[in-house]
Order: sequence, then structure tokens, then C-alpha cells
Amino acid sequence: MGQRTPLYDQHLALGAKMVDFGGWDMPLHYGSQVEEHHQVRRDCGVFDVSHMTVVDVAGAQAKAYLQRLLANDVARLAQVGKALYSAMLNEQGGVIDDLIVYVTDEGYRLVVNASTRDKDLAWMRAQASGFEVRIDERADLAMLAIQGPQARTRMMDLVTQPRAALIQELKPFQGLAAGDWFIGRTGYTGEDGLEIILPAEQAPDFFSELVGAGISPIGLGARDTLRLEAGLNLYGQDMNEEVSPLAANMGWTIAWEPAERAFVGRGALEEQRERSEQPKLVGLVLEERGVLRAHQVVRVNGIGEGEITSGSFSPTLGKSIALARVPANTGERAEVEIRNKWYPVRVVQPTFVRHGKVLV
Repeated sequence: MGQRTPLYDQHLALGAKMVDFGGWDMPLHYGSQVEEHHQVRRDCGVFDVSHMTVVDVAGAQAKAYLQRLLANDVARLAQVGKALYSAMLNEQGGVIDDLIVYVTDEGYRLVVNASTRDKDLAWMRAQASGFEVRIDERADLAMLAIQGPQARTRMMDLVTQPRAALIQELKPFQGLAAGDWFIGRTGYTGEDGLEIILPAEQAPDFFSELVGAGISPIGLGARDTLRLEAGLNLYGQDMNEEVSPLAANMGWTIAWEPAERAFVGRGALEEQRERSEQPKLVGLVLEERGVLRAHQVVRVNGIGEGEITSGSFSPTLGKSIALARVPANTGERAEVEIRNKWYPVRVVQPTFVRHGKVLV
């Protein structure tokens, strides 16, 4: 038996198919993964993401500590509520985890992945040596993601006026406290939406209120196809401790300036950048019938081979798509081996759908 979120019993009551995900018993779907995917693209739905780990960082040297810990620079967060996406690297430049960090009135709030919780916390505490900083895991909190083009409109109709006003004013990649809630305009679907962090004891009633108002519960299956269409990495598949962010389409998350900021892994990344040897993460579109899956071999004629890191059928495109790590000089065409046969694929920018719009 895995760990359970405060909504476990409600998932069962709603008919969810439960699966293990990073040591947690989580809903895969509530009947139709494809329909749940379309629901988020068309309207909105609610995901239980309470398995994610919330960590508050405070203290006199919290900023300096995070400038050392993260490849992106929290100095870019010029005012309370701003957020940024970053990798936390090891000394070799490999990705320990990817995360979102918000600046708050008290310091900073980080949201890291569920499957990496223990190693993340151990690494963060080890790197805190010499800094006047407090690191608090917030196991008392739950997290719901309401995602889709109608998410904010539907939420403003359901919550009290102070929270509704905050939701209306929030800019993308911004998160602010609203009483004992923390509301961020962030997500993992390629659509607009909110991620709400709230006391765990309040989560069941709020989830029931959302479902009762017609906001469909959505499982992890649709979350995965939505994020894949949006070209968003999944830790453990598209990057890990052996993979540089330069090879995971995450170069934009590295703050190289100021040059004197000695974040963990900087030296290794600078060497990689100078050598220009890193492969690249691209999108693939299968032009025939079949399904692209992780670990299938990608062959680039006259150049070399790569590998699919994430692949699935795309409900929005009606065809199979994938993220793949391939040689840096890969062009617009490649082939993928599926059951001992080679199929042509189109190589595209690794963003297939954003805000309901097909981009490939």
C-alpha cells in the first residue's frame, strides 16, 4: 500500500482506477482518460496533486542559499508573488529535480516532485551548510490543480470575493497567499489554470465543492498526455541525474549572469556549453499508424541514433507524438523502431499544443 492523499476515499467513491505513482496511490482516470484530456482542453478539470512536495525556505540567507542551490536565479523574482521554473543540479550538471519557486512574504516556497521527495530534501539540507536558512517541508498542506481555458472563470464563481479578486488579478507564473490558501497561476497542462495549496483538512470539502459544481476530476493519465502535448518534461523520463539541462530543452532555465554566481553544477555546464557536445530534446510526430513509447530507438540517417524519452497517442492531434533525445545536428526527418520495423517520423519543436492551439 502506498501513501495516500487526503482525497483517497473520494477518488474511490468517484470510481477512479488507482495506480502507484512514486510511492503514492493516485487516480489514473475516472472512466475515460481520453475524455478527461479533452475536458481540460475544452473547459477545465481538477487534479489532485497533493502528492507533490511543498517546501518553505526562510531565514536571513534564504536568497543567497537558493542562488547557490538552483540553476535559475531567484534574484529575478523582483516582488512577492513572482515565480520561476528551475532545475536543482548535482556537481556534474545532472538534474536532481525540476521545480517551481515562488517568493513569499516570509521567504520562498518551492514545489518539487513526489517521487524525488526524500533525495530532494536530503540534498537541500546538505547544501544549506554554512547558510542561515530554515527548510520546512509542509506535509500539513494539500494541493489541487484546476486547469483549462475556463478554470479561472469557474473558480471566481465558486470562491469568496477576496480570493476571487486575487484569481482575477493573478498574472501567469505568479502565486500569492489568500488567507490560509496559496493560489498560483501555474500548471502542467499547457492550458491556463490555477494550483491551489491549502490546509490538508480543507481539501476534501473543497474538492467535493468543485466536483459538485461540475468541474470534472481528472486523473494522472490525462495529466501525462496533456503535459506531453505541451512539451513539458517529466522527471525520471525526460531528464534525471545523468542528464544535463542543456540536453533536456532546459537551457532557458539557466541564469548565466551574473557570472560570479556559483550555483551547484555551473562549472560542469560551462564545460558542456563550450564543447557543444550535448544532444538535444526534440518532438516527434509519427506519420503512420502506431504508438511511440519511451525507450524506442530513433535513427537519424547519416548522423546517428537517439532515444524516445516520453511518447503516447495525442488525443488532440489524433496521432502519436513523443519527446526524444537525438544528436544535436538532427534535421527534420528521422525513423523510429517499433516492433522491429522502422517508421518515418517528423522532427518538430518539442511543443505540440499550447492553449488549445495545435503548433505542429
